[in-house]
Amino acid sequence: MGHWWYRNIVEPGKLPLLLALLSFVLSFLVTRTITRLIRAGKGPFRNIRPGGLHVHHVVPGVVLVIIGGFGAVGSRHHSFGALVSAVLFGLGAGLVLDEFALILHLDDVYWSEQGRKSVEIVVLTAALVCLVLGGFLPFGVNDLTPEERANRGAVVLNTATNFFLALFALWKGKPRTALLGTVVPFVALIGAVRLARPGSPYAKRFYANRPRARAKAGLRAYRHDRRWAVRRRKVQDWIGGAPDKERARAG
Repeated sequence: MGHWWYRNIVEPGKLPLLLALLSFVLSFLVTRTITRLIRAGKGPFRNIRPGGLHVHHVVPGVVLVIIGGFGAVGSRHHSFGALVSAVLFGLGAGLVLDEFALILHLDDVYWSEQGRKSVEIVVLTAALVCLVLGGFLPFGVNDLTPEERANRGAVVLNTATNFFLALFALWKGKPRTALLGTVVPFVALIGAVRLARPGSPYAKRFYANRPRARAKAGLRAYRHDRRWAVRRRKVQDWIGGAPDKERARAG
């Protein structure tokens, strides 16, 4: 176990990333637990309202991200300061992304239907970091042999190709596929070659005068959402809590 830990975590320099991931997940889980207790009126926790102003936890999160980020930049690799900075950054990132929907909508949508975006972005972020820890690198660089990595032209070409595939998937209205595709190239390829989502920039541009393609894309999107949307929402509610019914209907 010790040899595996050194060969796969310590030697490649992944220990700060692992600490950041663990603190990120812990920060999110603790924050969600506290906010759900506040929402239910249980426990000693209350919203922070100095002078009547509701201070959201994204505020201390931003502070921790700044401290951790600058600390990591200014610390020597593998030093104690670098490890502490990684933990601070992870804690701050968990607080910030837990209120990602608030930042996106510039409104307190924490317990609304739009608030599900926060849970989704946290899960995607944790998944991407886990993939990187597992040996995947962005844009398919991990697929190159040591000889190919020594050839800068091959690295640039491979990176550009995978970036284009991820961007094409995003153009087709598939942000989750595009995001995962930056780390797992095959995923981006699938998103790039399949039909675009209705309402995406690609669909508006190329399906406007193609009723058959538009109908097929709409049917495929309907079947996909019917199969996965309910399951995804159940998982999101289990992790982060269900939205308020009144706000969900209003949305």
